[in-house]
Amino acid sequence: MYFRYLSRTYLRRAAGFSSVAFWLALQAQAASALEVSLTGPLDDDLRETLENGSLLFEQAEAASGDDDDAPPVRPQEIVSVAQADYKRLLAILYDQGYFSPVIEIRIDGREATGIQIVNPPASISRAVITVQPGTAFRFGKTEIDPLAPETELPEGFRSGEPARLSQISGAAAAGVGGWRDAGHAKATLTQQKITARHREERIDVDLTLTPGPKLRFGPLTVRGNEAVRTERILEIAGLPVGEDFSPDELNDAAGRLRRSGAFGAVAMIEAEQPGPGDTLPITARVAEAKPRRFGFGGELGTEEGVSLSAYWLHRNYFGGAERLRFDAEVSGIGGDTGGIDYSLGVRYQRPATFNEDTDLYLLAEIEQIDSVNYFSRQATIGAGIERFASDQRKYRFGGAFQRANTRDVFGESSYLIFMVPTGLNFDYRDSELDARRGYYLDLGLTPFLAIDGTDNGLLSEVDLRGYRTFGSTTLALRGQLGSVAGPSLADAPADFLFYSGGGGTVRGHDFESLGVDLGGGQIAGGRSFIGLQAEVRYRTSGALGLVGFFDAGYIGAEAFPDGSGEWQSGAGLGVRYDTPIGPIRFDVATVVSGDQDAASFQVYIGIGQSF
Repeated sequence: MYFRYLSRTYLRRAAGFSSVAFWLALQAQAASALEVSLTGPLDDDLRETLENGSLLFEQAEAASGDDDDAPPVRPQEIVSVAQADYKRLLAILYDQGYFSPVIEIRIDGREATGIQIVNPPASISRAVITVQPGTAFRFGKTEIDPLAPETELPEGFRSGEPARLSQISGAAAAGVGGWRDAGHAKATLTQQKITARHREERIDVDLTLTPGPKLRFGPLTVRGNEAVRTERILEIAGLPVGEDFSPDELNDAAGRLRRSGAFGAVAMIEAEQPGPGDTLPITARVAEAKPRRFGFGGELGTEEGVSLSAYWLHRNYFGGAERLRFDAEVSGIGGDTGGIDYSLGVRYQRPATFNEDTDLYLLAEIEQIDSVNYFSRQATIGAGIERFASDQRKYRFGGAFQRANTRDVFGESSYLIFMVPTGLNFDYRDSELDARRGYYLDLGLTPFLAIDGTDNGLLSEVDLRGYRTFGSTTLALRGQLGSVAGPSLADAPADFLFYSGGGGTVRGHDFESLGVDLGGGQIAGGRSFIGLQAEVRYRTSGALGLVGFFDAGYIGAEAFPDGSGEWQSGAGLGVRYDTPIGPIRFDVATVVSGDQDAASFQVYIGIGQSF
């Protein structure tokens, strides 16, 4: 039995199979272990593609897995899957450009289509798939017309290239998309003529597009909201009603609504028919998220002890998708880093305040840091804006007053400053908790004006991370840079200065063990900091992952690193265990260079990758 095309008889038979599916579920047949093999004149890439797409291979792999609670595979299930595999494999071969294949599937020596699914064998042990793919077809004539200016078609959609169906569908999508980008929202593919020339082993394709009229955005209607006011939804979406239709603008409007956090789902639905004056009405159908949310986290370090954090969030405080969030953290519990640190903060954020991409925020925070090297108790109030250039890029600008009482090697002091925190954040990672590709950049510049107790200055902080994956191995790199310019080391705010050592900088060293050595065992924070971290992350076939890492840190008394400061480094190994909330992290690190008085090793436990 062989297949060159899907016959109507086969499709009718498949329909008949589905009508007895419920009856089959009631049958008690013996469970079968299944061995599946693929034969035929196939190159390695095509063989791998067919095996990955085969239902029989998928079923055999599931049956041989480690899940002892998985239900056994019954013979009638194997027969049903084998008969469905004809269609699956044929579709794969067509997509690869093979239009004259011969497919044969034998179950314990019998052709699968000759076995009645209602009366299968008592047991099945082996399935052999034989594929004669024939010669791969190539494109002959490839035409798509008319095309909008600047439309980019897939490179593979041209004469002489492998005749993959995915290239045809990609060309059609690109053609329609080009017209939609030009404002023709109702552009469609109205005719497609695909001719297989078996003698020449060529496929000719002729696609016809109908652009339709150029349209403008019509009125935006909101459906599904209950607690969030309609007028605020319109403001947040920021759809440019009256301007030329643009898919990007439509996607941006949906993205703004999702970004507000008030909605669990957002769909922007285009009207089936244009409205008066070549306008296209749009409906925003939203599903509101639960208004309240809370979360918590924790970390454990050998020296740092236990850190606990929690937050409470209201997503729609005044009915306009405003967010009110309280954060609390306690750290240093049971640690050797001084006393107990705590912080309590509240932040209010209102989306689309000045325009659809600018949020207003207000914040207040109190914090106490009781470190081995210094003590600080501070209070901060501030306000500012966040500008969202895209889903990956945002900018911030604000103003804040900060009052603090500090104690360090230079004695007790207090200061009052006015800060202007500015910065940018680029986040092109594929995952926040377990990134494998992309990069992350956070740049903060905070000029501060001394009202009392210190001098004017500038606090600068840079955090750059990059990720690259090769198969099962991910290389992760991180670089940090910090600087306090303006005040002298003795006059600078003690909680602005930098230290190195511990889980956030150099694992293996004691927490904040590296600073500026003033002699006599006295250490002050530095005005400059460099942090370097590298990890090689290997993911196994299961939930476990292995990590090797190396960290280095630099602290200097100067405002900008000039090499006159001190370095330290550490290295170690770690284990990661994947969970739905991110990988659980367990790291063991030791000193490589720097202070050798530290413990022989340090242990760090947390949720999410270290960076």
